[in-house]
Amino acid sequence: MAGLIWSGYRCESVDDYPGVLIPLEEAHLHSHSSRSRPPSDLDDDLLGYDNEGGHRHKDPADDEDTGMLLEMGTEPEYSIEGFRREVRRGNKGGEKWTDYEMKSKLINKAIQDIGMGRYNWQLFVLCGFGWFADNLWMQGISLTLPSLSAEFDISEKTVRYTTSFLFAGLCVGSFIWGIGSDVLGRRLAFNATLFITAIFGIASAFATSWAGVCFLYAALGFGVGGNLPVDGALFLEFLPDASSSLLTLLSVWWPIGQLCSSLLAWYFIGHLPAEQGWRHFVFSIGIITLIMFLVRFFIFHLYESPKFLLSSGRQAEAVAVVHGIAFRNNRKTWLTEEILDAVVDGLSPLSPATPRRRQHVTRQRLSTANIIKQRFASFSGNRVRPLFSSRKLGLTTALIWFCWATIGMGYPLFNAFLPQYLSHGGNNGGQQPAAETSTITGSPETISAETYRNYAITSIAGVPGSLLAAYAVDMKSPFFGRRGTLALSTLVSAIFLYLFIKFGTTPGALLTFSCIEAFAQNIMYGVLYAFTPEIFPAPVRGAGTGVASFLNRVTGLMAPILAATVPGDGRTTPVYLSAALILAAFVGMVMIPIETRGRQRL
Repeated sequence: MAGLIWSGYRCESVDDYPGVLIPLEEAHLHSHSSRSRPPSDLDDDLLGYDNEGGHRHKDPADDEDTGMLLEMGTEPEYSIEGFRREVRRGNKGGEKWTDYEMKSKLINKAIQDIGMGRYNWQLFVLCGFGWFADNLWMQGISLTLPSLSAEFDISEKTVRYTTSFLFAGLCVGSFIWGIGSDVLGRRLAFNATLFITAIFGIASAFATSWAGVCFLYAALGFGVGGNLPVDGALFLEFLPDASSSLLTLLSVWWPIGQLCSSLLAWYFIGHLPAEQGWRHFVFSIGIITLIMFLVRFFIFHLYESPKFLLSSGRQAEAVAVVHGIAFRNNRKTWLTEEILDAVVDGLSPLSPATPRRRQHVTRQRLSTANIIKQRFASFSGNRVRPLFSSRKLGLTTALIWFCWATIGMGYPLFNAFLPQYLSHGGNNGGQQPAAETSTITGSPETISAETYRNYAITSIAGVPGSLLAAYAVDMKSPFFGRRGTLALSTLVSAIFLYLFIKFGTTPGALLTFSCIEAFAQNIMYGVLYAFTPEIFPAPVRGAGTGVASFLNRVTGLMAPILAATVPGDGRTTPVYLSAALILAAFVGMVMIPIETRGRQRL
């Protein structure tokens, strides 16, 4: 086992992957353009011609926040001079490209030329575990609320505070793991999040009091909170630009997690006594999470993100990772340290001394003491300030964070208590049913197996939403693409939340509206999770997505408090609030000035 741990975290070397390196003169034979035609979804108004009459991309000076469009390779481009022209094209609104940004473009080009292969598809599954675990536990905990209410004799409204503890852990975890992955690396966070979730999730099945359950839910939330920002950033940085829609498809794991949770709840909670069913259910999803961690850590050899290595000064390892990807995908690559230095620093391609000296300095800098210093220094404004380095990027950052915050509160106001809403069968009508008691010492209402069955049906309806989102995000229509698909699905979600209360007067109507709502919201979240990391450059990608996720969790933390304290029956007002908040998110989305479809990521 120790050998497996060591092999999983060894420093990569190009010597570990013989036979993948080809001369630069042969690179065009193994380029992306030699295997397929250039993508047709690039914006026509971003294409132009150079002074010699050759085809090139338009100067992307206004797109410094998302990077330049991908320049597809032809034979003359695969030369030092060709690379120099390509990585310096555009002036970022008057500023020069940094060394990191120019080298990132070369790494992007190398990964694009390698293309999708076995490693990328394996990573798709393993990163999908993070999406899966997030909704497995988010929805799973909401499914335990009726049982907790019955076992510990807590009213239906008061037990909603349980999810506040989960969201407290989620917001801390998303912030710590999101920014921490920029400091300590994606790989450590990638594995630690699932391990923490599994351990505390299993332990919560043995809690003997409601307070104990709440504490353990908060602890597992700390692990769950890091899954989406870390896994999304990691997958994005290994993804060829031509396959960027797969980041949206990755979200299909999210409704699958909800489906798994609802089916297990239907089996255990719906057919066992209240004090047994939820414990068997939580234990089972804890074991599932532990198995996913074991697969990630002991079976799959994960490479550290080359963008993280490059931003940390570990250029030799970044190049070795690209060689490793080519080796695993049975492809070739032309990338070397000498080429990176020759293109960016103007050195001779035959000068390997500089990177070796740089690697030596990096090893000294990454001592234990220095890692601790970097960790505390990176949780400062210096990590977030680059997100506002330009007017367009700053406006986009503010709007996308606003959308995350409003959705963060609006989504759980409806979904975290959906089993309770469905259990009343449309008989709310704005009045308190006689079956429910609103006192802490009263007898809580029992939720039937039919309610859990309906919840499972709703979960199934959400799965096609993620599949449709992956197709729609690359459509050229102004109503689709990343921004259009996101805004449209959010508007549909807000409308049907209103219809859920206004016209959901029968169990069948409630089930229909909740299925449409699940379909629209899975499109919304699928695109949002893909769109957000594409906006931010890699050195602060973890910070940008981490803060967004943090705001999402903080406002989510407030949702159960509102749902538990709102006047009235607690079944209509929370849903109306949810509709208003998601409608506000729609307004913010249509104001975002950036569309990342077809753009290269730095």
